[in-house]
This record gives sequence, structure tokens and C-alpha cells, in this order.
Amino acid sequence: MSSNVIAIVGRPNVGKSTLFNRLIGQRMAIMDNESGVTRDRSYGHGDWIGKFFTVIDTGGYVHGSDDIFEGEINKQVELAIKEADVILFMVDVDAGLTSLDEEFANVLRRTNKPIYIVANKADTHARAHQMGEFYALGIGVDVFPISSQNGSGTGDLLDEVVKHFKDEGVEDPDAGIPRLAVLGRPNVGKSSFVNLLLGEDRNIVTDIAGTTRDAIHSRYNAFGKEFIIVDTAGLRRKSKVSEDIEFYSVMRSVRALEDADVCIVMLDATRGIEAQDVNIITLAEKNRKGIVILVNKWDLVEKDTNSTKEFEEEILERIAPIKYVPVIFTSVVTKQRVHKAVEKAMEVYDNKTQKISTSKLNDLILPEIERYGPPAIKGKFVKIKYITQLPTHNPTFAFFCNLPQYIKDPYVRYLENSIRKHFGFEGVPIKLVFRKK
Repeated sequence: MSSNVIAIVGRPNVGKSTLFNRLIGQRMAIMDNESGVTRDRSYGHGDWIGKFFTVIDTGGYVHGSDDIFEGEINKQVELAIKEADVILFMVDVDAGLTSLDEEFANVLRRTNKPIYIVANKADTHARAHQMGEFYALGIGVDVFPISSQNGSGTGDLLDEVVKHFKDEGVEDPDAGIPRLAVLGRPNVGKSSFVNLLLGEDRNIVTDIAGTTRDAIHSRYNAFGKEFIIVDTAGLRRKSKVSEDIEFYSVMRSVRALEDADVCIVMLDATRGIEAQDVNIITLAEKNRKGIVILVNKWDLVEKDTNSTKEFEEEILERIAPIKYVPVIFTSVVTKQRVHKAVEKAMEVYDNKTQKISTSKLNDLILPEIERYGPPAIKGKFVKIKYITQLPTHNPTFAFFCNLPQYIKDPYVRYLENSIRKHFGFEGVPIKLVFRKK
């Protein structure tokens, strides 16, 4: 992570996520007029006048509310304050100074880090003049009137903030690092799984489906490798998505899938594989992602000698013709095989990025073709001359032959199976193309 860290904090519904999105230059955090939309800490990267920084978006700090997430959100806010180099304390000029602002100012008095009071929703000169009352809080370097919606005032704010950064920072600390996305239906244990790996309560966990809303990125180091693990909101069928917030949560999860190198798809062992699980796996395969299936809550299932084998066979039958996906049986509660799951995901990443030399490919696959050649069609015989792996992001193999149009699907599957037999590619979709030689 960058050494230059900005945390955006404050009570609910003052525009923290809108400012977060503006500072990082993309709509990464979910925004809504309803308070309490953000719950976990979200991280993004931005830059200003040659200085690169990390921004943390946090949930709204409250006290004595009816929100069952209150304690967990406040814990996430305090962790962000500890992590930050500069704190942006957001308030709302429209609502004026509130008792919650005063209460949160007392929390911020415990830190000796530079604090800027950011008076949001100062869209007009008249509103900007209302910011004076926030000086009464008695904390912070200065008060800055801004509009996170249209961006006015954010340049002046950043000019001051970056003065606290001793170095230029790193443009994109996440560049080139493998990305694992944890996906699945609501309440299968995704956040608990990520928290267990990270050894901290990085994401809020409850028994309520839909607790996670944004896609939460975390850096993790294991087995001598560094990677990014992304916790996502539970994916439900479109017909079941009733709120705008949940709709945007689903969109963020789909985008996390599209950005990932490997998708860890979690199933609930007590419910078996359901239609939405199949949809998620099919979507990952369609996007040509590495895939690992995790059957969580395995400790709650009554087992006999063949339980694992039968469950795995049922999964592979439901997702056919996708047969190359590893299935790991885990329990986050008992910590059973959790690290094995991550180890397997990294193996799948290595499979996805492996490059095979042309000579090795031809030495092993051409004899397979000689043993069982393409069937003749209309009296025409297909002759495959040689094979090479193309320099693409996902494993793609080109077969050069005299009549590429006569290669049919059953023979394509035979060739794919031959490649998998010799070179593995467990958990990875591979593509075969046929070109005229």
C-alpha cells in the first residue's frame, strides 16, 4: 500500500463516498441518499500535482443509534484513522453543525495526525459562508468548503493535503499483483473467509444477508506471494434484487469478477449447488477467469465415506461441460482447509499465466494427433502441421492446418483434453484456434 494515506471520515450521509470517488477518479464506492450505505473500509488510489496517494472511504460514524452495524462500522472508522497520514473530517454545511459532528470531533482529538474539516455541499457562495460555524469544533488545520458532487474546492483542499506527504508515493501499488475475487450468494461466508485469511476484522460479518455492499480489496501475503483478495457482495438473481443499493452492490461484484485473475466461488454445503451458483461459475468461465470452487460450512454436513466424492460429482455434473475446476471443502468456523483454498487459487493463477514452448507443445501433442487424427469430412482429410501458444492474457493455442474449417467441436474437446493431460491447466479455461497453414 502507498505510504501516503488519506482517510475520509464523518457521520453518515455527508458525502464521503462521493468525495472518495472524485479523488480516485472513478465510481468505485456506492453512493445513495440513504444513510449508512458504506459499511466496510474501501481503498482507492489517486494523484495530485505529482503526488500519489491511497484514499480510504469509511462508513458513517454514529453513536446510540438503532443500526445493528453501528459498533462494527465505528471499529472500521477507527482502524482507518490509525492507518491514515491525513484525515478529512467531512461535515455538511446544509445541515449545519450537529451533535454527532461534535461527538465525532472528540474521537478525532485522540489522534495527533493532521485533520482537515471538509465542509461539503457548499455549492453556492451563500452556503460556503456557512462553514464558519465548524471552527467551533476546535480541531483540525483548517476548514475547506467543497462540493464533492461537482468538485468545486477539492483542488484547494488537495493542494494542502499533499504538503503532508514526504515522498511522491507509488502510482498504483496494486499494479501487476494477482487478484482473487471471492464470489457467491449472500451469507455463504465470504467476509468471514477473508477476515480469517487476513487475521483481522477487515470486513463486517453478520448473519444478515447483504451485509457487504462494496467490493472490498485487501493485500495479502502467503506462500511467498503477494496478491489482492476482493470480498464481494452476495450475488442474487435479478428478480430478487429489490433495492437500488443492492443493485449497485451486484454491479460491483460483477465488476470485481471481471477484474479478477482467479474467482473463488463459495457454495453453502448445507444448501448444495444452486442455480445462482451455476450462473456465477458460468459467468467466470465466460470471462475466461481462473476458477476454484469452495464448499463452505462443510462441518455442518453429516458425512459418510463417499460424501466428498458424491458432492464433487454433483457439482461437476451441474456445471458441465466445465470439468477442469478444483473443488475444496472448507469450514471457516473450524478453519478447515482455508489456507489450502488460497494455495489452490494461487496454483490456478500460475496455471493461467504459464507459457509452454512451441517445441514442447509439438513434441507432446502431435503424437496425440497422430494416434487419433481429425475425422475426414466429405472425403477431405485435415492435417495439423504444428501448434503454438499465442502471446495472449489467457491461455490460447493456435493449431495450424490445411483445412481449419473442418475441425468440429468433438475433436476440439479431444485436443483440449490432450493439452490438459500433459500440461495441467487445472481451474483455467483454455481457448483453441485453428488457422490455415
